[in-house]
Amino acid sequence: MDPAGFERDFFRALNAFVEPAVRAGLGGPCLVPLGLVVLETAGRRSGHLYRTPLLASLVDGCIIVGTFRSRSNWVRNAEAAPAVRCWLNGRELRGRAHVLRPGRQPELPETVSQLVRAIADNLLTRYTAFGWSFAIIEPDAEEPTAGAA
Repeated sequence: MDPAGFERDFFRALNAFVEPAVRAGLGGPCLVPLGLVVLETAGRRSGHLYRTPLLASLVDGCIIVGTFRSRSNWVRNAEAAPAVRCWLNGRELRGRAHVLRPGRQPELPETVSQLVRAIADNLLTRYTAFGWSFAIIEPDAEEPTAGAA
């Protein structure tokens, strides 16, 4: 079996087990600003909805997720269709994903706090040089995030 196929199959099996538990609220960032969320993106070609459990951090009302896997479809899907859904501590919210990946850093809107901007400019962009990708998810105005740092 090829390594990429093994990796894909491994994460699909893991996500099938973890995703329902995280959507129900287990493992989410609650007392500390780091935990698991489920990010739902629309397939960039198919339009099919995909749910991916991810490690996330809450910062000033935004959710920051990242991956070191260069083949992560959620990154390319969120970039193509930035309107996303996220499950945080068992609660569904909608928002907009701003994707940072090697060679691309989006212009963040004025509604994103200076702290989140500083993290994006000074920390996240440094990691994209090593192949990491991130998304800053800005919840829709009517859906504030509880427990934000």
